[in-house]
Amino acid sequence: MSEITPEVVAQHGLSEEEYDRVLNALGREPNLVELGIFSVMWSEHCSYKSSRLHLKKLPTEAPWVICGPGENAGVIDIGDGQAAIFKMESHNHPSYIEPYQGAATGVGGILRDVFTMGARPVANANALRFGRPDHPKMQHLVKGVVAGIGGYGNCVGVPTVAGETNFHPAYDGNILVNAMTVGVADADKIFYSAATGVGNPIVYVGSKTGRDGIHGATMASADFEEDADAKRPTVQVGDPFTEKLLIEACLELMATDAIVAIQDMGAAGLTSSSVEMATNGKAGIRLDMDKVPCREEGMTPYEMMLSESQERMLMVLKPGKEAMAQAIFEKWELDFAVIGEVTDTRHMVLEFGGEVVCDIPLGPLAADAPEYDRPYLSMDDYIAWAGIKPMTDRPDTTDVGGDLIKLLASPNLASRSWISQQYDSQVGADTLQTGGDAGVVRVHGTKKALAISTDCTPRYVHANPYEGGKQAIAEAYRNLCAVGSRPLAVTNCLNFANPQRPEIMAQFVHALEGMGKACKYLDFPIVSGNVSLYNESKATGGGSAILPTPAIGGVGIIDDYDQMMTMPFKAEGEAIYLIHPEAWATADPERSHLGKSLWLDVVHGRDEGRAPPVDLTYEKAAGRIVLELIADGLVSAVHDISDGGLAVALAEMAMSGGIGAEMQKGHSEYTDAQWWFGEDQGRYVITVPDTQALNEALAKGTENDETAAVGFTRIGTTGGETLFGKSVEDMRTAHHSFFKDWMEG
Repeated sequence: MSEITPEVVAQHGLSEEEYDRVLNALGREPNLVELGIFSVMWSEHCSYKSSRLHLKKLPTEAPWVICGPGENAGVIDIGDGQAAIFKMESHNHPSYIEPYQGAATGVGGILRDVFTMGARPVANANALRFGRPDHPKMQHLVKGVVAGIGGYGNCVGVPTVAGETNFHPAYDGNILVNAMTVGVADADKIFYSAATGVGNPIVYVGSKTGRDGIHGATMASADFEEDADAKRPTVQVGDPFTEKLLIEACLELMATDAIVAIQDMGAAGLTSSSVEMATNGKAGIRLDMDKVPCREEGMTPYEMMLSESQERMLMVLKPGKEAMAQAIFEKWELDFAVIGEVTDTRHMVLEFGGEVVCDIPLGPLAADAPEYDRPYLSMDDYIAWAGIKPMTDRPDTTDVGGDLIKLLASPNLASRSWISQQYDSQVGADTLQTGGDAGVVRVHGTKKALAISTDCTPRYVHANPYEGGKQAIAEAYRNLCAVGSRPLAVTNCLNFANPQRPEIMAQFVHALEGMGKACKYLDFPIVSGNVSLYNESKATGGGSAILPTPAIGGVGIIDDYDQMMTMPFKAEGEAIYLIHPEAWATADPERSHLGKSLWLDVVHGRDEGRAPPVDLTYEKAAGRIVLELIADGLVSAVHDISDGGLAVALAEMAMSGGIGAEMQKGHSEYTDAQWWFGEDQGRYVITVPDTQALNEALAKGTENDETAAVGFTRIGTTGGETLFGKSVEDMRTAHHSFFKDWMEG
């Protein structure tokens, strides 16, 4: 056994103070196995030691929430005795080092989080951030990540129905790969991770343990240095076909009464799964490491406990159920081994070769792990630090159509069809919509459907973390409303840089404040999530910190999918209306937000101005009205306005429907640039076949004070083959040009 020197402690990512806590917890010096276990359990990735304090402030409850944060995934009631189970997680560092396997195992890991709780996965989504397209490594990273997501999801048979992809130089040296899975289960058959019942057998199922992924959690909790490629052995290797077998075997066993508790082996592998099960059950755990199925010769307990080999699960079974469970897993050609038992010691005890090689009290490992209240800047000090330039002048445009073509061809607004075509979005035959504001999948055998959206605008969060946090939640809310779904709950993946820097911690704290405010007001609780810190790099060609990126995954319910809404223009001669805050149409045009807009960046090469504010009172009212208009059959198309402003939203509706439109500004005080390209929040575009019916409905609704805050302005009529003087076909050609030229040119 290796000697524990200060160098060995530092290599395990523990500070001197943290190592002192280890000594106090044990009352002695740890051996290497124990040090490794403390290292991964106290890593940022597993312990959330910099974020736990602030995560506790988020709203997590609602009448429809069955299980909030703390388990493998969040669980919400979707009626008829059914539940939706979902979560989003990061696989950022592994995907930069080895993009295919990093992204693939990110998908595999989030699938396990969901089916661990008894759900059959029904949809995947993702949120991807890459650096400059002209960065020498970026094409390789994009190709690898997209292939990895498609390769794993397609093979395992779960459709990928939603996602977003952005480019910015801040991600040059540290890309973000966030994966989300949604599953469906019977609400009375949810499985949890608390190990109970002294003497109950602990069983290992799935693939054998190898040496891949050792120290993966620790690697994910540190900045990249110049030697990023040297960390390749810390990246796990996935096998989607084994995962498919594991899903079916677990669901088959879950149909019996054999399982007491179940946990997937994700970050920190066998260590985290066993510690979390015992801690959640207020129990102890004893494992016989000689019985762990290994695929490599001579593996040590240290390697077995820290391996992050994929497609593995840990279960506690009822006594006497081992043979039945073993028969099921062997039928599916998976490993099955009884490797230990539940105890009442509140300790983790590992035995190997007839000796005790680890004996750690569980309290210090999990519940009593370090928790830091790291210093952070006030909002005013942060704004000063960020140095966001105010807009000194607002440029205008004399060629709306020409500017629109430039925007549609730019990396952040170009068609993502090159990406989405690599994902199987139809497997399972329940997918109802992709490529719109939200993906929609039918709840099999019912008239219900789940809507899924992933959202965040990092440039807003960087400019103003509080407003940017609000905006991320509000945009997810809007996207769900736009397809006719009632927003229910949120999962998130909080991607930030080094929390030991007060300006980065300020981004985190203030973004969570904004998110919490929005979630609370919109009745849109956060039920699961993940924190990924230290996303900054000194790797070759990389920058420093990423933009703060609190990626949001929203889930909503459509009670009858026949009322689902889509965004394409449906017919010629329909009225086009802009839904907007009532005050916006008459107030000072300073409200129009060209600041931080893509138009300002793409057309003028300027990055200036403040993040657009979010009016939550209006957002809630507008969302409710949109849902009512859809339910009453008064609209034929709905689209949320986001990046690129009103003109881009209209172009997307025109291109997807193959129909042009005649447009006019709805207010003379706004310049053309402000009106068509400003990124003001809370707005939708709708098309209306019968304007008289719409006006009658609106007249009835004005008695409601909240409804009165919502304005409707007619801005055009569908028809023809052009929009802003450009043919819809030319727009489509520009829209597809970026990926075509970049990947195939």
